Amino acid sequence: MSEPAYRRILLKLSGEALMGGQGFGVDPAVANRLAQEIHEVHELGVEVAIVIGGGNFIRGVAASAHGIERVVADHMGMLATVINALALQDALEKLGSQTRVVTAVEMREIAEPFIRRRVVRHLEKGRVVVLAGGTGSPFFSTDTAAALRAMEIKAEVILKATKVDGVYDADPIKVPGAKMYDQITYLDVLSRGLAVMDTTAISMCMDNRLPIVVFNLNVPGNLLRVVKGEKVGSLVAP
Repeated sequence: MSEPAYRRILLKLSGEALMGGQGFGVDPAVANRLAQEIHEVHELGVEVAIVIGGGNFIRGVAASAHGIERVVADHMGMLATVINALALQDALEKLGSQTRVVTAVEMREIAEPFIRRRVVRHLEKGRVVVLAGGTGSPFFSTDTAAALRAMEIKAEVILKATKVDGVYDADPIKVPGAKMYDQITYLDVLSRGLAVMDTTAISMCMDNRLPIVVFNLNVPGNLLRVVKGEKVGSLVAP
């Protein structure tokens, strides 16, 4: 195998990525497929941290729009991310990847609390770290949590896994002729209102010059190709 292009990555997964076609919850077959792709990257010697969302169970913003108080809704979303993290941990460990679930909200019986130096040490020891609970604070998305954690652990790149091939000038599902960008700047993403990550996350990455690669996770092998430095998806960079 060719040498990986990155030594330490942060992979951002949505909760919806785990539910497959069933519309809710975790599809074990999908979790196993994702774990296999992550395991292959880990086998290259790449240090892998993962931030996972909880949208397959509940989204704080959507729940608050239906009458649940926003802080309560966001706390419910944080708990959903822990469910997903445990499912992914189980799938990864069945493949032989040592894994740690780390949460921003303490629940010591099932996961470790987030301590930056401990997370870095886990990565250095060759463990996959699944970061759950978002930032631990309401009003912040898991996109923002991904940007924050990537900078805290000094990841070289954020790999944003989506269901489309990259960053487009319009929603490619609704607009058949939408144009995909091979590379785009943070400022262009913000000024054009492109749905890459939320504005807080993009601004944090821009301030710290942290590149983001947006790619389609539903294409088998794409994660490995990105890590090897192949031209896959869209690069958001200075």
